[in-house]
Amino acid sequence: MRLGYFAMPMHPGDRAWQETLREDRQAVILADRLGYHDAFIGEHLTDRLENITNSMLFLATLISETTSIRLATGTTNLSHTHPALIAASAAMFDHLANGRFILGVSPGALRSDAELLGILDEDRNAMFAEAIDVITELWSGKPPYNIGAPGDRFHVTTARTADLAQGIGAVRPPLQQPRPEIVGTVVAPYSKGIIAMGARGFHPLSANFLLPKWVATHWPGYRDGADSVGAVADRADWRVARTIFVTDDEVTARSYGRDARTSPYRAYYTHMLHKLSTGGRIDLLKSDPGQPDEDVTLDSVLDQLVICGTPAQVTEQILALDEQLGGFGELVYAGMDWVDEGLSMRSLELMAEAVMPAVNKHARYP
Repeated sequence: MRLGYFAMPMHPGDRAWQETLREDRQAVILADRLGYHDAFIGEHLTDRLENITNSMLFLATLISETTSIRLATGTTNLSHTHPALIAASAAMFDHLANGRFILGVSPGALRSDAELLGILDEDRNAMFAEAIDVITELWSGKPPYNIGAPGDRFHVTTARTADLAQGIGAVRPPLQQPRPEIVGTVVAPYSKGIIAMGARGFHPLSANFLLPKWVATHWPGYRDGADSVGAVADRADWRVARTIFVTDDEVTARSYGRDARTSPYRAYYTHMLHKLSTGGRIDLLKSDPGQPDEDVTLDSVLDQLVICGTPAQVTEQILALDEQLGGFGELVYAGMDWVDEGLSMRSLELMAEAVMPAVNKHARYP
């Protein structure tokens, strides 16, 4: 089982922006030194607690600071930007990073971002579907392009202006061929989107704020999508993100990982519970669709979504998850604000140096 890193990231609103950006860069640099396979970084425009507005731009600052970790947008919100810009920028990034690039994609879920961009009442899932077609066809097709049709949201063409003898009208391809790995974040039970991922050869990343019983619904859909086109789905391509804190003693693990008023894990899920509740998506945190909203409390969410403890305790919980899900290829560690820098860095270190070696003695996909 590989070990990856993910951060939205989320920080207290009163912290200086420069300070939190510096901290988030340090986390990825440390993960690279510790041998983490990849680092997924999220982006939002209008959440003051989330400090990264463009994940690709942020990750570009880490290319020269890292050596082996794969740098992944987590995600690029495809409804927010013209897909031709994404295709061209991602291809350049892939060359700058010498092939250490992963394109993570999603429609973009934050409604205030959509309102800011004037697309609140538009079908962002449809925009996403059109956008990913444009990106993949620009990478695989030959100019002059004629992607989509007049009237589509994104009708992409250079047919009228191309001068191919002079190199005009052509988009440069990425370094990785036939394309960089494309990863989609899966945030809903019984996702229909994951079926499409399986059919197109994209790889799934199950969200850290989804209950394990709902994460278990993802693999059958992905496998069905692959089956529909005669492909064979590989569980090694399935990433599962979890919220994890590991430290040397159980008391500190319980306090910093969930109970203390200053716990970054408690702060994270306080904010997530509010966002999902006000956004009409609280069902994601229910163990049963018929569960009353008022039964979804912060403590119940922490109980089900935070893995914390000593290395031995965290190893046991991860292996139980592996068994529950039937095996997966990568555990993605969800990073939090560094309220205590020493404890946060120690957790990243223990995951790589103590927990994962123990997990991989027994994991289905070591």
